[in-house]
Amino acid sequence: MSRRTVAIVSPYYPPKVGGVEHYAARVAAAVAADDALRPVVITTRPSGLRTAVAEEDGVTVVRLGAWLRLSNTPLSPLWPLQLRYWLRRTGAEVVNAHAPVPGLGDLAVAVAGRRPTVLTYHAGSMLKGEPGSGAADRLISAYERRVLPRVFARARALVAVSPVSLAAGHDRAVRITPGVDTERFTPGEPASRRPRTLLYVGRMDRSSAWKGVDVLLRAFALVAGADSPDAPGLSGVRLRLVGGGDALPDHLRLAERLGVADRVDAVGELTGADLVQAVRTAAVLVLPSRTESESFGMSLVEAMACATPVVGSAVGGIPHVVVDEECGLLVPPADPEALAAACRRLLADGALADRLGAAGRLRAEQHYAWPDLMRRYLELLRSV
Repeated sequence: MSRRTVAIVSPYYPPKVGGVEHYAARVAAAVAADDALRPVVITTRPSGLRTAVAEEDGVTVVRLGAWLRLSNTPLSPLWPLQLRYWLRRTGAEVVNAHAPVPGLGDLAVAVAGRRPTVLTYHAGSMLKGEPGSGAADRLISAYERRVLPRVFARARALVAVSPVSLAAGHDRAVRITPGVDTERFTPGEPASRRPRTLLYVGRMDRSSAWKGVDVLLRAFALVAGADSPDAPGLSGVRLRLVGGGDALPDHLRLAERLGVADRVDAVGELTGADLVQAVRTAAVLVLPSRTESESFGMSLVEAMACATPVVGSAVGGIPHVVVDEECGLLVPPADPEALAAACRRLLADGALADRLGAAGRLRAEQHYAWPDLMRRYLELLRSV
């Protein structure tokens, strides 16, 4: 029996680092391992206008050029024609599109023709709510109110990655969360014995200010005692920033103004064993997001799998991943004092840190292991 071709269309794909990219790559790998299905990935190039085609880890990957980037979104007027061409040329029988970045995923659903489409939506509302974002928020609001419902209506099936995904609640939507490789992300020594390092893993783009890295820096200054002469800081505590983006220089300047630059280590993007080592040796992982754009929080489940206690904002999808006081701590978004208090608590109370870390590992194994999640995803693809 011939294998049916599934076109996995994602605005980004590895080696670019991020939640959407990792999820799409996991789907591609699961499809490649299935006897009845064959994957082809259609994505964008990080730079350049020409289309590039290559075999990557046994998967055909077609990378389309982008003419421009609006905020962090690649765009090209040629994509409708190119998508039709590559869907036809690769013999795609099913289209699996990934969003929320407006553009490629939406267009794939629009030009799929008679091919059934499965659209995975990875975010809640993308409204930024930041000073100076009024024009961008008006465009995003119009897109989410007028364009996105039509895209959802055209898709045969919808996948919501969390309860706050804009696809959640639709009658054709199923929830299949991102996951973690629990055989790769494994516990190190108990958190109470690790160096006093707070860890952030994620984007640091100006267009992603909702990630709240500035809030984390202000909280870290309180933990370190730099912002409070009356409250002694914890000795030896450091903050490690993993990731890249055009906002990183801004964050380092803020650290300088707060008097903690000598305790902040910006190590760039880490992958593979280096990322695992960073997570499993941290005392606490922090995700200080401010808005519902954070629909899940991949770094949280990676930390939980490593028995690393986590602190997250009670916003977006984070409370659906982290059960407060059971496998991590939740704090109000954009509240440096509350974030600092939670971090201090875990750094000072080794028994609490170890208990939350062990519970996080168990939750990762039970709810977020990739094999079961991808089994459900393959069943969905076969069903359409």
